[in-house]
Amino acid sequence: MRDTHGGDTYTDLLACEDVLRFANAAISGTGQREFRSGAAEQRLTLDFLHDYVRINYRDLYAASLALDVNDHNAARIVHGLLSDPGEPGAAALDRRTEGALVSQRLAHMPPQRVYRLFRRLAAERVNNRRTRAVIARWISRRRDLAFDAVKYRAGLTAAARHAHLRQPGEISEFCFTPPHRAGFFATPLLETYRAAHYSMEAAYELPLSVGEGFAAKHGVPRKEFLSRARASATGGELLRLDRSLRGHGLEGADLRRAGLTRLCSYVLALPVAEREERREELTSALRAAARRIAGGQAGTWGPTAAVLDDSYSSFGSPVKRNRPLAVALACHFVLAELSVRYTAHWVSGHRDALTVRPEGATPLAETILDALEDGPERLVVVSDGYDDGPPVPAALLDAWRTRVDPGHRTAAVHLNPVMDADEMEPARLARSVPTVGIRDASALPSLVELARFGEGRSGLSELREHLERRVAAYIADVDEKPTVQEVR
Repeated sequence: MRDTHGGDTYTDLLACEDVLRFANAAISGTGQREFRSGAAEQRLTLDFLHDYVRINYRDLYAASLALDVNDHNAARIVHGLLSDPGEPGAAALDRRTEGALVSQRLAHMPPQRVYRLFRRLAAERVNNRRTRAVIARWISRRRDLAFDAVKYRAGLTAAARHAHLRQPGEISEFCFTPPHRAGFFATPLLETYRAAHYSMEAAYELPLSVGEGFAAKHGVPRKEFLSRARASATGGELLRLDRSLRGHGLEGADLRRAGLTRLCSYVLALPVAEREERREELTSALRAAARRIAGGQAGTWGPTAAVLDDSYSSFGSPVKRNRPLAVALACHFVLAELSVRYTAHWVSGHRDALTVRPEGATPLAETILDALEDGPERLVVVSDGYDDGPPVPAALLDAWRTRVDPGHRTAAVHLNPVMDADEMEPARLARSVPTVGIRDASALPSLVELARFGEGRSGLSELREHLERRVAAYIADVDEKPTVQEVR
């Protein structure tokens, strides 16, 4: 039902707000302790939001897999869709589209998380035909199943057993027979793993994390192992490997392959003196990662000013150390690549991005005023949304939007890396400036697009259209034919 002006009804606007609240929480929340709230509060909030949106807006719940929700919440969404078939007649995507979304999202998640999800489904005895098909399809599309058998053997074994899968070639024998008791394998990697039980030379050809266990078993000094095994490191192991190599006096790893936000966390964990010493190397790696994110959009944004929060609360928590500050630092480098002219304003007044650290108060209002003096086309605020005088940023931004720039000559968005458990969404700066959750800077360009729905001027119908376009683009290259045989 529409109102007399042809827009969405008030109920639809509230529904739009509910879905956006869930999307923001699913992008930024991980159920872990934050600076101002504990893990229990975070988990309770996420539990409620997942149940509420899945039951009331199942189609939008599934469609959120095409957004930039973090892996923790993506796994929860997949679990919810597979374990709950939904009420008859409830709003839902057709089964084929929902299944394609699940398959595509699982394909983009780290394999260890996917195997953890499959083991949870097995533990809860979620074993319907659809679940078995999803597991079979995902395993059939793994590029190197022998690698998975070696690195994630327990997870692959549990998934195959739960879905009644007959694994191809020697994978089944490897998974269900102790490898050191089996005969020779024709598959090179499987044979290398078997041989590594008896020879350390074979262990150097295994994935780094697997080879480390054999090095300990054979009594090989860690320095000797690292010096020879560094070439086998994956992108996710680079940062840990770099620290270990340098700790043993060896040449560090090539950090240019690392993801930007994780690389920022690594940089912030270094002493300031070491960052200064390695300035050229670290800056080069950070810019390379930012250029990969910007891609074809590099240099397409007009003049941009950023307000970046490096106050004490950007420390995060002991379990998410420096995470909010790492997101702000990563956004800084991405914005520099996207914009034709870019200025950064750290709330501490710091001018050297490489040496920022969480300290001091949060004078957001003053810093926002400084940023607006640049006359940007776009204002981006990356902050947890808390100020030493909470009403000041809201009053300032509302007055600016209504009296100084009612025509929206300057687009403004607030990116918040922290979920407020009490509000069930990232804390807002002001109603006049949309707030979007953010966990990884790689999602920055698409999150800025999503932010327009948080201004209160777009309703549920427009949000549905946006999600439909995202879903269509997301599943465009999904092949629905699994190749792993299911045992009937």
